[in-house]
Amino acid sequence: MHRITIVGGGFAGLTAAITAAEAGAAVTVYEAHHTLGGRARTAEGPYRTNDGPHALYNGGPHWTWLQQRDLIGPLAPLPPLEAARLRLRHQGVLRRTPPFSMLKLLRPRLPQAPVDMDFLSWATGIAGEEGARAAAHYSAVALFHHDPGSLSAAFVRERLRRATKLPPEAHYPRGGWASVIDRMAARAWNLGVRIETLSRVDTLPTDTPVVVATSLAAARLLLKDDSLAWPSGRTALIDLAVSNRRGDAFAVSDLDAPGWIERFSAQDRTLAPAGEQLIQGQIPLAPHESRADGVARAEDLLDLGFPGWRERVTWRREATAEGRTGAVDLPGTSWRDRPAIDRGNGVYLAGDQVAAPGVLSEVSFTSALTAVSLALGRGQTLDLKRA
Repeated sequence: MHRITIVGGGFAGLTAAITAAEAGAAVTVYEAHHTLGGRARTAEGPYRTNDGPHALYNGGPHWTWLQQRDLIGPLAPLPPLEAARLRLRHQGVLRRTPPFSMLKLLRPRLPQAPVDMDFLSWATGIAGEEGARAAAHYSAVALFHHDPGSLSAAFVRERLRRATKLPPEAHYPRGGWASVIDRMAARAWNLGVRIETLSRVDTLPTDTPVVVATSLAAARLLLKDDSLAWPSGRTALIDLAVSNRRGDAFAVSDLDAPGWIERFSAQDRTLAPAGEQLIQGQIPLAPHESRADGVARAEDLLDLGFPGWRERVTWRREATAEGRTGAVDLPGTSWRDRPAIDRGNGVYLAGDQVAAPGVLSEVSFTSALTAVSLALGRGQTLDLKRA
């Protein structure tokens, strides 16, 4: 029987554990914290906030994999009336529709965006500068980066396409991401996976293949490999609970600068106590900006989309996510250029900043399956449709 060690009990680590156990391997997972989930945790208590905004996109391979194993669970659908309350800030004014020039970039038959050109330059040639900047800023909902226009055109274009697709690809598990993690953990336990929490790994075992499913920063320290680095985003996060009020927006997307505010309890009222609404926002920060700068911009969006919110606040929390928002590809690079999954000597990487395709959590999923396939000696080719 193959034996595999997995370091990290987040989404990537649990995906790797389940995949390896289903293939007949004896699996041990070491998690440094007392709970599983990594960045897919959901807070306990009356306000069920995720560690930053989270959604599952049904256009990726992980959706099929999770569905086949009954791991997604019940979803929280967005009522049609709420969906109609998406608002866009453009030129300082709240609008219901994007500028016409931006719509040119949402056409399905656009020419393929190049890898070696920045998105703003490429998109300006199609939609003009106004439409290009609006589209770049809108794409920040799936990028968490302060300047999406400076990134690879191919990278941003794919995320813009997925974020604006109709019907929407984004779905929300009822109860937050913790509900998915709980089901994944139960699946792993039932397959015989040994899970040890509060178990920080400082030295890798040498008697089994190892999948390091941590952040890239943690993997860099563990493997003592300074080459394990890749650009990511830095984002101010704000969570609010406010008393209910008719007419509040469902979400506000900033087309003047990257930023997004969303009322998550619109689709899942279990996330907040009765009579209250849970709002989460993410404002990408430039290197020179502070969290306070991002929070001030978030409050500007709240003023537009949620009138009187200051007098209605019942709970508030702020945080900064730095290097925890997934990989971003600069012009001239793609996912293939990120740190390789196979590190040699039976060590493999999994996570959202390594050399695997996909959007957001799809990178963690695909890298985890690839790592296990390599660890089991089955090569790198996986049938993701069946997986």
